[in-house]
Amino acid sequence: MNDEVFSPPVYNRSQQFGRWGITPPDVWGLSARVEDDMESGLDLNFHLIRNKPATFLMRVSGDAMTGAGIFNGDLVVVDRSLKAVDGKIVIAMLNGEMLIRRFEKTFNKIRLIPDTKRLAPIDIDLSVADFSIWGVVTYCIHSL
Repeated sequence: MNDEVFSPPVYNRSQQFGRWGITPPDVWGLSARVEDDMESGLDLNFHLIRNKPATFLMRVSGDAMTGAGIFNGDLVVVDRSLKAVDGKIVIAMLNGEMLIRRFEKTFNKIRLIPDTKRLAPIDIDLSVADFSIWGVVTYCIHSL
């Protein structure tokens, strides 16, 4: 372990951080793209947000969507400008409660489907329930 050489961190919490002093990784097919990102900087807004005024980050509470890779504590990127279509993961308002579920619409029947076997699908009766789609989930961010 003493023979290993560690590079000191280059970033010193200043706005003058640049690519100089950082060696690109020696990985086939990746180094050219990494060097491009180092020139322009990595902007997650560019990669994750299409419509900035209509996009929100929400923290997930619960295990209803673990089958879709969305876990308790994850951040989801929600776009309110997108239309909910069959099969998309949505944030739904049902009787004043926000739920994250997969949207299913067949003919005039609407269901909210969890991606876990522990919960049952919710059939929406629009004549009784106060229901709306708050937004469509576009990305999920979770720590490893």
